[in-house]
Amino acid sequence: MKIHFKKYHGLGNDYLVIDPNIYDVDLTPQTIRLICDRHFGIGSDGILYGPIKSGNILSVRIFNPDGSEAEKSGNGLRIFAKYLYEYEYVRQKGFNIQTLGGIVQAHIEDEAANMIKINMGKITFKSTEIPVNGREREVVDEELEINSSIYKVTCLSIGNPHCVIPMDEISEKKARALGQFVENHDMFPNRINMQLLKVIDRGNIEIRIWERGAGYTLASGSSSCAAAAAAKKLRLVDKKINVKMPGGNLLIEITGDNEIFLTGPVEKVFEGTFNPDFIKIFR
Repeated sequence: MKIHFKKYHGLGNDYLVIDPNIYDVDLTPQTIRLICDRHFGIGSDGILYGPIKSGNILSVRIFNPDGSEAEKSGNGLRIFAKYLYEYEYVRQKGFNIQTLGGIVQAHIEDEAANMIKINMGKITFKSTEIPVNGREREVVDEELEINSSIYKVTCLSIGNPHCVIPMDEISEKKARALGQFVENHDMFPNRINMQLLKVIDRGNIEIRIWERGAGYTLASGSSSCAAAAAAKKLRLVDKKINVKMPGGNLLIEITGDNEIFLTGPVEKVFEGTFNPDFIKIFR
């Protein structure tokens, strides 16, 4: 018995693809945490479990390294799209993927499937759809108290929840200091992803990211979409935005009806099989 995996990254945000069509694995939260552990397991920012055939569409389950399940991941979906195309689950360059956060459209931009565009769906700032506690409203430029300090935040969902905090200067240190408190704040019943946002000009922003269930992250597709959408809602940028992160850059495009597209690179790192002794441990 062998359990195969493939490892990819999108701008340093790395995922393992485990294909149930090759071997069906029982991914419990404990198993996921062990596999993703960078000292005792393979090491990754998450696991993409699929493709799972559901009628005429292929679906994927996206797991965070803490064992929880994510609705969407921009980098994860680009990785999964490359996997589907490389291993001929799809033959056309444009196709749909079902996620917990809804159906997304993927498009392979080059012959090697190294550059991929994803339609992440529509943005919503409505508190009930993110969700954010309190009266029903758009959560835009609101005050949020974190550790006795007040921050202006804009919250939104693109199938998963985000809290964007504009700042004059951002850093990994600030993201790590605030991240866990924002993620687990009482205002966010399902926890939340956090982005610290610095606007450079109307076509460029820079962010630092704390991901729900993962912690500080070098890059994130959905976080890039969220930060760009928040900056546009605040009228700080135009509809085409280059998002700079420690892992690299993504291009975000926002349409007039609040659909959001992201384009960026994907690289395959390696593939392998779990050692039988390791399989015994996580069983």
